[in-house]
Amino acid sequence: MAGPMKWMAFALAVLASSAGAQMADPTRPPASWLAADGGQPDGAEEGGLRLQSVLVRQSGRPVAVIGGRTVVLGERLGEARLVRVNEREAVLKGADGVTHLYLTPDVEKRMVETPASRKGGKSGAMKGLR
Repeated sequence: MAGPMKWMAFALAVLASSAGAQMADPTRPPASWLAADGGQPDGAEEGGLRLQSVLVRQSGRPVAVIGGRTVVLGERLGEARLVRVNEREAVLKGADGVTHLYLTPDVEKRMVETPASRKGGKSGAMKGLR
């Protein structure tokens, strides 16, 4: 009986290792972000820099991680100065004007229509938005 059990354990280990090798890491950034020879500086994408993280402290100045560099509110990043940071965006102001960098630039927010909102009544989701 010990022989078949060892064989089954071996087979399960092989299956688990082969399945793990094919599974992608869901926390890994897209390959285009990791490409070192893409011709773009670190953290840059077509059209500018990428906001990677923000830290809004209760005491002290807010911080943004832009293109892999930590920038404190009021500091310069190249020719632009970080003038505003909140939970969703960082705002740079420079000679080229104002640039808004968003943590989720590809997410488009829309209002959700509920049966009550179609009838003209106020629903729980729509109360604060009218």
